[in-house]
Amino acid sequence: MELLVSAINLNEAKEALMGDADILDIKNPKEGSLGANFPWVIRQISQYVNKSKVISTTVGDVDYKPGTVSLAALGCAVSGSDYIKVGLYGTHNYNQAKEVMDAVVKSVKEYDNSITVVACGYADYYNINSVSSQEIIEVARDSNCDVAMLDTYNKNGNTLTDYQSTDELTSFVDKAHDYDLKVALAGSVNQDHINLLKQLDCDIMGVRGCVCSGGDRNTGHIDSQLVKQLKDNI
Repeated sequence: MELLVSAINLNEAKEALMGDADILDIKNPKEGSLGANFPWVIRQISQYVNKSKVISTTVGDVDYKPGTVSLAALGCAVSGSDYIKVGLYGTHNYNQAKEVMDAVVKSVKEYDNSITVVACGYADYYNINSVSSQEIIEVARDSNCDVAMLDTYNKNGNTLTDYQSTDELTSFVDKAHDYDLKVALAGSVNQDHINLLKQLDCDIMGVRGCVCSGGDRNTGHIDSQLVKQLKDNI
């Protein structure tokens, strides 16, 4: 299982690298669960890393606007991303979500077919009237994405497992793997979730809060020692 760590700037990226994160994610928590960062920040970190580590970026918690989202995804690609994650927040059903991801995949893959596209849904989808977690898998497969992901939209102290049962998560992972998709799981997960995620055969564990000073994704800063402890436990 690979460890994805979400950084907000170059200093945090350096801490994540020192802690030996497998995937260096770039996001902006001020703009939401999968808040998008700025192109110049992505470019700065990408140039610093210089292909030594996989760079992931978030497009945002997006609305049902396929053109806008596909253009933003292309911006991530041009700025130096290897993985591009789209939070399907404002898509309320399979058809809307697939239309968005079809546009994203087309814009990104025409630019660089080697870039990994991630369709991300929310474990707490039923609280935000978003596309369901099970439909995310169908959307990812049918739009030719590479990864299906679950995160949590509300960052209120609850974790992935507060919104999805073990059986539901097992179904998500197994079904995605049946479709030859990789699976990423996030949502305030921490060291206590490692064994479960490994039992589920999760491919990528996504974190921020648990590797930040004070355990706070918004006010804390990534600490390389916390990243290393988590990576060693994995």
